[in-house]
Amino acid sequence: MNRRILVVNGPNLNLLGTRAPEMYGSETLADAERIAAEAAREVGFDVRFVQSNSEGALVDAIHEARHDCDAVVINAGAYTHTSVAIRDALEAVSLPFAEVHITNVYAREPFRHHSYLSDVASCVIAGAGIRGYDFAVRRLAEVLAA
Repeated sequence: MNRRILVVNGPNLNLLGTRAPEMYGSETLADAERIAAEAAREVGFDVRFVQSNSEGALVDAIHEARHDCDAVVINAGAYTHTSVAIRDALEAVSLPFAEVHITNVYAREPFRHHSYLSDVASCVIAGAGIRGYDFAVRRLAEVLAA
C-alpha cells in the first residue's frame, strides 16, 4: 500500500480565489491542492482531498482516513475555533496531523486566536498563504520518517 496523506479543507475554502482576495489571495482551492499534491509526490506520498462546509462530513472523512492514510493536513476554517467534534475525530484516529491556516489568525479577530486543534497537532502553519499546504505535507513526511 502506498503511503497517503489526507488533506481536509473546511467551510468556505471552496471559495478561495473569490472570497476576500485581499486577505486570502487570488489562488483557488485547486491551486492549494496542486501544491499539496506536488509536495506529496516529491516526498513519496499519495494524497487524497476532501472539502466540505459540513462539520459532520469532515468528521466522517477523518474517520475514513484511519483505514488508508498515514497523516492528515487540515485547514478546518472556522471550525478550528468551534469544533470539539473535529478535535475528537483527529485524536480518535491517532494519525499525526498538521493544522494549516492561509492567513495569520493571530493578527485577526481575537476569537480566531483560539484553536481546538493546535495543542494536539504535530505542527501549526499560519500565515504562509497556500504555501502552507506544501510546508505541512513536508513536515508530516519528516514526522513519519522519525
